[in-house]
Amino acid sequence: MQTTRRPFVAGNWKMNGSKQLVSDVQKALDAAGIAECDCVVCPPYPFIAGFTDLANVGVQNVSALDNGAHTGEVSAQMVAELGVRYAIIGHSERRADNHESNDIVAHKVHKALQLGLTPILCVGESLQTRESGKLYEFIAEQLDAVIRLTGIEQFAKIVVAYEPIWAIGTGKTASPQQAQDVHAFIRGHLARQNAEIAESIRIIYGGSVKAANAKELFSQPDVDGGLIGGASLDPQEFIKICQAAN
Repeated sequence: MQTTRRPFVAGNWKMNGSKQLVSDVQKALDAAGIAECDCVVCPPYPFIAGFTDLANVGVQNVSALDNGAHTGEVSAQMVAELGVRYAIIGHSERRADNHESNDIVAHKVHKALQLGLTPILCVGESLQTRESGKLYEFIAEQLDAVIRLTGIEQFAKIVVAYEPIWAIGTGKTASPQQAQDVHAFIRGHLARQNAEIAESIRIIYGGSVKAANAKELFSQPDVDGGLIGGASLDPQEFIKICQAAN
């Protein structure tokens, strides 16, 4: 019997934003009154405090370390103390720019879970990997690194975001069927370890999602929302995407 999964949309501002954008997005979310979808905003660290409801705010990264002489790092403990609930972990830009391996990502997920944060675990392939025929093997390795460290039971507290690298910031979007195929694989892969958790986990899609294509993407049976990049910097566009999930 299929579980009813509450839609989930997160806006990843990346290294963008301003105090004015914080105000504009906050007002747009308050006015929209979206009740049937979790709408989360993930701004750069300096803008977190500008949001009135930190329960719907996430960070774009947390350290795998607790504290110490690690200049520029922010721990999961610090984030949790603020009242923030979500943390994007393993985004392809972090994996590439900061050389975050599957094991490093797994340790970050583990640390976030320990502190009561909900990890938004990003997985996804390059165009080269997709064309090589190793897409599913690649995605499985990203998931398995986390499963080995945390155990499958912890995935009940995780949101998985499938983001094909070739569709991030390129204007290219996976077709609804391409997205569905990978989301179905992810759910099936997790089901081999725990069918109940696999059915209930939210798997969201990211990669040039816009208001114009959100509804069709979100209508796929295994697509439970989106991780939104550039479009989340436009308050009205972001609201329309949340409404498409709602």
